[in-house]
Amino acid sequence: MSKVAVQPDASCEAERSCVAAAPSSVESRARPRARIALLSNPKSTGNIAQLPRIREFCAEQPDIFHYEVEDASQIGEAMKSIARVRPTVLAINGGDGTVQAALTALTNGRHFGDRPPPVAVLPSGRTNLIALDLGARGDPIDTLARLLTMVRADDLAAHTVARELIALRLKGAEDRPVIGMFLGGAGLADTMLYCRNKIYPLGLPNGVAHCITAFALIMKLVLRIKGSFLPPDARPLSVSMQERGNRISGRFSLLAVTTLEKLLLSSQLGGRRSGVLKLLAVEERPMPVLRGLFASLAGKLGREKVRGVHFEEADEITIEGDDSSVILDGETYRTELGSPINLRPAQALSFVRVAA
Repeated sequence: MSKVAVQPDASCEAERSCVAAAPSSVESRARPRARIALLSNPKSTGNIAQLPRIREFCAEQPDIFHYEVEDASQIGEAMKSIARVRPTVLAINGGDGTVQAALTALTNGRHFGDRPPPVAVLPSGRTNLIALDLGARGDPIDTLARLLTMVRADDLAAHTVARELIALRLKGAEDRPVIGMFLGGAGLADTMLYCRNKIYPLGLPNGVAHCITAFALIMKLVLRIKGSFLPPDARPLSVSMQERGNRISGRFSLLAVTTLEKLLLSSQLGGRRSGVLKLLAVEERPMPVLRGLFASLAGKLGREKVRGVHFEEADEITIEGDDSSVILDGETYRTELGSPINLRPAQALSFVRVAA
């Protein structure tokens, strides 16, 4: 099985162009079906140290077709080449932003027709909510090796689960939705950006950076300490659930919309309906934050009413605000007056749980 690794040099770029330009019928006759197509983003922070080992592992595995992109904007083109080798599984090696770009290209591009392959996510990058939800933890090479064992044993069906996705639409680009699994807004988005822009550049390990961010958030929300060195105050937002006519407005320390099974510290996010968006909003006051934290620890989010904590299930959600950030799987978008963000369920895809 030949493999394509796109590197920042002319010879590899030429090879990529040649493969991408070849007619699909020729590719189908020339290439046997790949067991695993691995899409890697070398620019993902977690890949800087791991990618040489992953390249070496893939070079020794004839069942893996490895395709590297230099930038997320190339992922759509990568999908065209990957579709030609007809993989049994599409594995993604990158953070949540890379996964989001791949899911968007997979859904909107329809390069695999009506039957896209199941998706596996390696635990790479700084943020790995999607990988964690699917049971991928630890060394990405160990995860890739487990995936290879599953495929060779024809045991993939036992580990495949369906996941509903979120389609985010912006005004003027309704026909080109962005596809993801987890959206954070209000204070949650501000805190994530604070960690990304002020704490990560310090070069600390991820765990330490996250602890510092959590401590700074506690100082701000619970102790009511003010300062430019802390996360900023959340801006007002209005959130509407169209089919039920529900609307909540105000300042929220946490706003999340997800299709994931797990959220924050809760072992399982509650809810009565499957295949819909789950909205969680916590008012920006100390007591609702503490109540929400305890409910999360007790696994009661979405199962019991908690004062100051809003949980809704909806088929369509609209978020409006004046220059407030929302983050969908690592990528930032901004709400503007007159230009709301619309969220709807997208077509479900199959994912592979690769827990040890």
